[in-house]
Amino acid sequence: MKYVKLFMLLVLTGLIGVGCAEAGEKKFAFPDDLPEFVLESDFDIIDWERQAGEFDGMVGNQNMVGVIGADMPSLNGQKWMWHLWGIDEVLGKELTVVGYHKETETIHPILTSSNDSWSVTLAGENNGADAHTPSSVKFTEPGEWALLLYVNEELFDIIVLNINE
Repeated sequence: MKYVKLFMLLVLTGLIGVGCAEAGEKKFAFPDDLPEFVLESDFDIIDWERQAGEFDGMVGNQNMVGVIGADMPSLNGQKWMWHLWGIDEVLGKELTVVGYHKETETIHPILTSSNDSWSVTLAGENNGADAHTPSSVKFTEPGEWALLLYVNEELFDIIVLNINE
């Protein structure tokens, strides 16, 4: 009986230790300037099997987000035109783009066309979308990327792309 109690105590202590370690650990480091509304749990819902598709001369997730210029993504920097559907009252809203590199599990800003490397202001309707905005983008390395898109500080959609060269 004494050994059973000791065994139970060891098991319970081990479970508590593991639980505490997991609760305090982050999967990856957030950049210091990452917007506060970006949550670690947002990265848990990335579906790497849901690759961006082509539609109407754009690349993205049809009826949510389409990007002109993303059909040949490159490490050299590009101009992209973002299109978003399902947005009411565009005036004053911002699009925030957070890049997540699958292999290195690192988070990067990819926007380069404004003072804020994370966000750009949205404009009105264009090409059938409810909102649009131009930007310049640059990726730090090749591989599979998830672009987490936030509209006014709420996760809007996720685009998965392969960046080659």
